[in-house]
Amino acid sequence: MATPGSARMRAEQRADLLRFANGAMTPQGFGWLDDRGDVTAGKPTELWITCRMTHTAALGILAHEAPAVGGPGIDRLREVVAHGIRSLCGPLEDSIDGGWFAAVDENGPRESAKQAYGHAFVVLAASSAVLTGAPGAQALFERALHTSELRFWHDAEGLSVEEWDRGWGVLSPYRGLNANMHTVEAYLAAGDVSGDATWHQRAGRIASRVLDWARANDWRIPEHFDSDWDPQVEHNRETPADPFRPYGATVGHGLEWARLFLAVEQTLGHNAPSGLREGAVALYDRAVSDGWNVDGAPGFVYTTDWDGSPVVRERMHWVVAEAIAASHALAIATGESCYSDNAAVWWEYVQTYLLDDERGSWHHELDPRNRPANSVWAGKPDIYHAYQATLLPELGLTPSFASALVARTLGS
Repeated sequence: MATPGSARMRAEQRADLLRFANGAMTPQGFGWLDDRGDVTAGKPTELWITCRMTHTAALGILAHEAPAVGGPGIDRLREVVAHGIRSLCGPLEDSIDGGWFAAVDENGPRESAKQAYGHAFVVLAASSAVLTGAPGAQALFERALHTSELRFWHDAEGLSVEEWDRGWGVLSPYRGLNANMHTVEAYLAAGDVSGDATWHQRAGRIASRVLDWARANDWRIPEHFDSDWDPQVEHNRETPADPFRPYGATVGHGLEWARLFLAVEQTLGHNAPSGLREGAVALYDRAVSDGWNVDGAPGFVYTTDWDGSPVVRERMHWVVAEAIAASHALAIATGESCYSDNAAVWWEYVQTYLLDDERGSWHHELDPRNRPANSVWAGKPDIYHAYQATLLPELGLTPSFASALVARTLGS
């Protein structure tokens, strides 16, 4: 067995994750996979999953390693990306009002709302697909950027709004940072692929606002806001384990923002907002202090209250993946060995508790005693966080993943 966190282990995991996701195709896009890697019956095809699958398959193509380590071959990955593009230009796209539906099935839209979260992933998936040369990807990329700018970007605030109805006539009063976080990721990639620094600058504006909110809240990021961008810290207290809008501070998002702060800083250079690196360190330290091994067992709790006490103690695979990515990012940015030491501990945790050696992929949720659970996340619908965690140590902070893989190939 490969050493946890080693280059060999990471390559093996990338291949296994792509292999596991190989059965996700549905007529409308990519479905919700169960623990065995089969599409879960009765669930619609969701926009965010379809985009993430398209993106990771594109990364697999650009990494040029799948056939050598046991994953699906490059030709198969190209089929996966092509299917993703067809789905995003077909069943998931609203040909009447524009934009993309949140979820569809064989009868049409199941969730017709137009959500910033999903639209950010359309930008990301299309940008990665462009770099593979996939037919239709460039046109999709341009439509996605146009829609993001026209419908979601609020220039006066330097942030993204959250959700519209199908016809773009009614804007939800809710504002959220989860969608803005993935908009930062998407805009960094869009700037890299298009060469238009406007997208990088907008990512920087979002990061600057989040930095201010985090600093004012003892580095526990408020996630939920009203239409005036006033924090709503009691939002969803009655449903604290919501998979997308949980109550309290989300440990994994502190880690994810830390990584993105560093990527924004390196991308913008001397034009970056001040304090991003210090903010990344503070967010990381707070998330680790609040989240790791705080209740008598290893692992990161999902959420905490505003005083740092655990609220939802289940362990999510994506949180550990983001801890690994953030620790590698900070090791690169600071040169300090403590971050690499932390990453080694968390790779060991992944090896011990999260890898499903029998069926593949990573268990998406563990209970507080580190046994597989499904109270928040049923099945294994997502390979995006884990796949990116295996890539970052080899690519650095910038450019974004797909562009970095192209640059690596050109430089080899």
